[in-house]
Amino acid sequence: MSVTVIRRAAWVVAWDGATGGHGYLRDADVAFAGDRLVHLGGHWDGVAAREIDGSASIVLPGLINIHCHPGQSPLFRGYVEEFGNPRLFNSGRHRFRQAFIPDAEAIRASARYTYAELLASGVTTAVDLSHAYPGWLEQLAESGLRGVVAPMFRSANWFTETGQETQYEWLPDLGGAAFAEAAEVMDQAEAHESGRLTAMVSPAQVDTCTPDLLKQGAALARAKARPLHTHAAQSIAEFAGMTRRHDCTPIEYLHGLGFLGPTTILGHAVFTDAHPWILWPRREDLRLLAETGTAVAHCPTVFLRDGSMMHDLGAYMERGIAIAMGTDTHPQNLWEEMRVAELQARAAAGPMHRCDTARVFHAATAAAAKVLGRDDIGRLAVGAKADIVIATLDHPAMQPARDPLRNLVHVAAERAVRDVFVDGVQRVRGGEVLTIDRARASADVAREQARLAALVAERDPAGTTVEELMPLSLPMLG
Repeated sequence: MSVTVIRRAAWVVAWDGATGGHGYLRDADVAFAGDRLVHLGGHWDGVAAREIDGSASIVLPGLINIHCHPGQSPLFRGYVEEFGNPRLFNSGRHRFRQAFIPDAEAIRASARYTYAELLASGVTTAVDLSHAYPGWLEQLAESGLRGVVAPMFRSANWFTETGQETQYEWLPDLGGAAFAEAAEVMDQAEAHESGRLTAMVSPAQVDTCTPDLLKQGAALARAKARPLHTHAAQSIAEFAGMTRRHDCTPIEYLHGLGFLGPTTILGHAVFTDAHPWILWPRREDLRLLAETGTAVAHCPTVFLRDGSMMHDLGAYMERGIAIAMGTDTHPQNLWEEMRVAELQARAAAGPMHRCDTARVFHAATAAAAKVLGRDDIGRLAVGAKADIVIATLDHPAMQPARDPLRNLVHVAAERAVRDVFVDGVQRVRGGEVLTIDRARASADVAREQARLAALVAERDPAGTTVEELMPLSLPMLG
């Protein structure tokens, strides 16, 4: 089996098994054969079929995006950044979302665009939370990503007539057909010939699923040894609705159903009973998350757009709650999300902040891998998967290079990412994605966005155009 060696990398973010964390190596060789790392540290003396000069580089483990929605996020670009529903705690549940509805063609274009964006930024593993659509698995496999397929299913669709409350349209079968379809798709993912697709059971939202559907999802996840996910405690409106329905918080409700546990991930667990904006007589949610080993998918940008934030990330970590990083919205740039997470945590906690670059990077790599039940990704160690990111130190944003990881998180982000390998196969070279034509993907998603936007007036109950619902940031002149 041929060996590839990254020679004399200026910096390597290597895994220290003794401490269970990342650390720096200097002037180190990194070698991999097939899909596995075979050497990390001093000079590699073996025969190498390919050598890569690492003297002006930092070598890192591939990032893991624990929570993203490839099939829709880019389509909303230019519309949702500054618009929330002021009558519903500035949530995104408003008329635009009810009239701008991606179909299968738009979803495919959006996902293809997103997969390229993820790879170019150094993400090698992505949890793809989508509703099942034709061609999904083939397109994800062709991208070269390591994909966790999480087909969402639910019992009801949400809507709002007045804008002042979340309403639900309950499906006749309460999600039975969607659950069956998701189960089939997950089986197909795990049997895919690429070997890079796995599955996650994902009842969509705590408030859109019946108790029986949530229990069915949990039972399937445990029977198949798959991670389990749902959106929960993600809005004040959801918290208010669930407490009104069940007289307990969303976290308490899931605990009562037996849903929480060491293989369960909640996106986004922001509005718990510990949040200062929540008025609730008990403070049990963080304890329940910590005691059950339930993980949280933290995606701060989408909440900042609504004018809210988690209070506070460091406190969750100090309680022993597993935190993994995701993007949820656009851009699908985990470096930016790490930066926002650290700064937001500082703003939420003030002088008592307990979050730093090392912690958010751990959340985007090794911690996310553990959440997925894996110890062979999210780290650079002999025997681990060859999911590798090489970032250049020559980019002006990476200078001075006293602490290159901080530079990546706080300054350069994806601009410094040069090469990306997944399973030892190069997927990005010199910043160019090798598996997806990004120019074509960009044109496709722009075309689909324009097509969906033109249909908004037909779908909006009042016949309002998309430009009236979501005006441009500046007025048109002339």
